[in-house]
Amino acid sequence: MTATTTETSKAPSGGHPQRWLILGVICLAQLTVLLDNTVLSVAIPSLTRELHASTADIQWMINAYSLVQSGLLLTAGNAADRYGRRKMLVSGLALFGIGSLAAGLAQTSGQLIAARAGMGVGGALLMTTTLAVVVQVFDDTERVKAIALWSTVSSLGFAAGPLIGGVMLEHFWWGAIFLINIPVAVIGLVAVVVMVPESKNPQGDRPDLLGAVLSTIGMTAVVYAIISGPDHGWTSTQVLASAALGALFLGAFVFWELRIPYPMLDMHFFRNQRFIGAVAGAILVAFGMTGSLFLLTQHLQFVLGYGALDAGLRTAPLALTVVALNLTGIGARLLRIFGTPVTIALGMALVSGGLAAIAVLGADGYNGMLLGLVVMGAGVALSMPAMANAIMSAIPPEKAGVGAGINGTLAEFGNGLGVAVLGAVLNSRFAALVPAAVGATSLPAALAAADDAGERASISEAFASGLETSQLVGAVAVLAGGLLAALLLRRAERADPPAAA
Repeated sequence: MTATTTETSKAPSGGHPQRWLILGVICLAQLTVLLDNTVLSVAIPSLTRELHASTADIQWMINAYSLVQSGLLLTAGNAADRYGRRKMLVSGLALFGIGSLAAGLAQTSGQLIAARAGMGVGGALLMTTTLAVVVQVFDDTERVKAIALWSTVSSLGFAAGPLIGGVMLEHFWWGAIFLINIPVAVIGLVAVVVMVPESKNPQGDRPDLLGAVLSTIGMTAVVYAIISGPDHGWTSTQVLASAALGALFLGAFVFWELRIPYPMLDMHFFRNQRFIGAVAGAILVAFGMTGSLFLLTQHLQFVLGYGALDAGLRTAPLALTVVALNLTGIGARLLRIFGTPVTIALGMALVSGGLAAIAVLGADGYNGMLLGLVVMGAGVALSMPAMANAIMSAIPPEKAGVGAGINGTLAEFGNGLGVAVLGAVLNSRFAALVPAAVGATSLPAALAAADDAGERASISEAFASGLETSQLVGAVAVLAGGLLAALLLRRAERADPPAAA
């Protein structure tokens, strides 16, 4: 039986005979996509200088990628299940490479934002198919380990972005951080064609295009309101109208999904407490980690005076901790020993503790940040594989692409929300402490407009205070999410013991 017709084509024992090589190929594709969530963070000084980008421009350069991905992931998952996961993987690599070329050659902020949105289309196709292929080629005995390795690469992509971006900026101009994606995409494309088997569910649901449009517009409008709040005022017409538009479209999305026979997001999944618990955790871990890195790299460069490479090196302990713990299998062993609820609760408590350490100890120097990054990395290593496994195990195997799309959507939405919300908290605190600097389009502009050294010091101190406040907000949100996720998962296990991880 070929792998192109049904979902039962895996080898009867151990999964596909080339499953570990296949895992390596799809992890390469995954790494490339996820690096671009955070690689821009160390390029912010170059972009503000060379493209005259404002703080809002920078946020949209980051969020255009995340929002397009999160809006299309579920539809991409449906398409992968129905038309073929390898086809979508190849298409995603091709589109991602083309978008990277456009981003690397952009001459204005608007062009770069548009190119990043285009990269998000390719990224959506890649994000859904990588995890779906893992589920298909590994059997139950090895799937948790495989997902843990896949999750390690996912976390590495988020956390290593600033380091790789710093290395590239040390030797090349900012566009090189995108052009480096092209040879990787080509290598990945050839490897996928040669090695990855096709799998699909021909009787699967057809793509829900209206659902994709409604969800993308709704999420974009909500995030726009959050980003615009500090500049225009939270009660301004522009912000309130955007928030109302987002709520309207998201409400219409839910209504539409409940009424159609082929929803891109089956709302019945939300009756499963295991699914809801894993969803809450996935969003908030991405929220805390990405929002924190977005702000930390600015603090390291603008306030503490590090260059792009040095700033990237100083965020590397987060990635190294994640890799070290997952490669040694500690997370998978703890998951088997303690179960999903305890593992996720412990992991998210560590992420929260890391954010709190950065807030309390890291405002005036790097040592406190180092402690926070290591603790946060330990939390990510424990919680991310457990949550991905919980989400995928709560969804039927024939909907593996949809499950991967849901997992990716949550992560991408959490990324965009983290940048928007924690950035808005910092900006609001900064504006309250230094009202005279509010008119500046970015922190470098505010520092450049300062009249003397004393005023520049006040601006830097205000930014540091805003960083502290934003990280504490993130810590509280992640801790609350961890407790909620653990409670829901524990209830689900008691109600349905065989489904426990």
